[in-house]
Amino acid sequence: MNTSSTIAIVGAGVIGTTLACDLQRRGHSVQLIEREGPGTGASFGNMASIAVTEFMPASRPAIWKQMPKWLLDPEGPVRVRPSYMPRLIPWFLRFLAASRPSKLRELEAAGAVLCHRVHEDLGALLKETGLTHMLSAEGCLSLYADEAEFKADRDHIEILERFGFRHEILGGNAIRDLEPALTTKITKAVLFPDNRSIADPYKLVTALAERFQALGGTIIRGEVGGFDIGEGGVKAVRLKDGRAINADKTVLAAGVFTARMARDLGEPIPLETERGYHTQIMDPGISMRHSIIWPAKAFMVTPTAGGIRVGGTVEMAGIDAAPDYRRAKITVKRALEALPDLKVRQTSEWMGHRPAFPDTVPVMSASARHRDLYYATGHGHLGLTYAATNARLMGDLISGVTPPVDLTPYRVDRF
Repeated sequence: MNTSSTIAIVGAGVIGTTLACDLQRRGHSVQLIEREGPGTGASFGNMASIAVTEFMPASRPAIWKQMPKWLLDPEGPVRVRPSYMPRLIPWFLRFLAASRPSKLRELEAAGAVLCHRVHEDLGALLKETGLTHMLSAEGCLSLYADEAEFKADRDHIEILERFGFRHEILGGNAIRDLEPALTTKITKAVLFPDNRSIADPYKLVTALAERFQALGGTIIRGEVGGFDIGEGGVKAVRLKDGRAINADKTVLAAGVFTARMARDLGEPIPLETERGYHTQIMDPGISMRHSIIWPAKAFMVTPTAGGIRVGGTVEMAGIDAAPDYRRAKITVKRALEALPDLKVRQTSEWMGHRPAFPDTVPVMSASARHRDLYYATGHGHLGLTYAATNARLMGDLISGVTPPVDLTPYRVDRF
């Protein structure tokens, strides 16, 4: 039964803000808590992609078998800072455990279930908030220089075929008919028509925050210092400045920072930051309709935020280490191989924290330890993709309505 509650949501990225809108619309009284304002974390600098074809686990053999080579290459797509390696060992052991064939099938299915819902849920959200103009009409092109590169990515295509996701294999001139700026070195591509993009992910979050406030929701600026717990449940979120935010129910949706809060609540979760970098190019000298990815080079380019955004690297170094913007420069160098006429002018660089579990599947769950506490975190590279679906499913769960998807695979105590 859906009864009105006072709800505190910690974290105003795209996950927390979208959920706040959903719950406020349902008649709850929602307080959204954020340190620096909506959309200023990972949601500010993501690659703006609704990437419904990218749900497969990172622990599949085609990926992890390449990791030793990648880790030895200073310009490889995955970089682990040596000083952080000892802290990563437990996470990596769980990552390897998620590579068993039977486990991979289970994880693929958990991701596919969510991705099949994405456009239905996102379309409803954008229509309700008057933001349909922010979703592109074009898809994404996956690029291959030769047949060997295409065969190396074949497991990805086979998973999509198994779960029924749309794609079209293109060759030769058909590729450049779609994107004339691409190099002729690309001999094959796969078009993912449903992998559309957002005009500006930061502006999407701020627009959702404005809609949330227009519905009567409250945004509170402050840093979480702890929680008041009584009678088996979380009764208040306590901020470092001494304020206590009382609530009937509390949702932790603070991305990678959720790990520290969960640990303080006696419910540790193996959540790590996959630090991502981008370069925003505001005077690129070319135009693009589609986003592009080049799996062999491990980068992505998206037309967004008034220019062209280049990103795609993963760095494992924890929350507190200073950015290493050489990672951003590597992806720009790769992008120039695909887009030889790209001009790198009027640029800015950014680093953010993608919250990643070792099995690639998010947590969307009630706490297993505390009554009236919920988690919505660990969406990895698919936070923007999953946001509307997360809001629909978590909105049902928190409101006492049976969600249309079995949430067992996303429970917090699965590890």
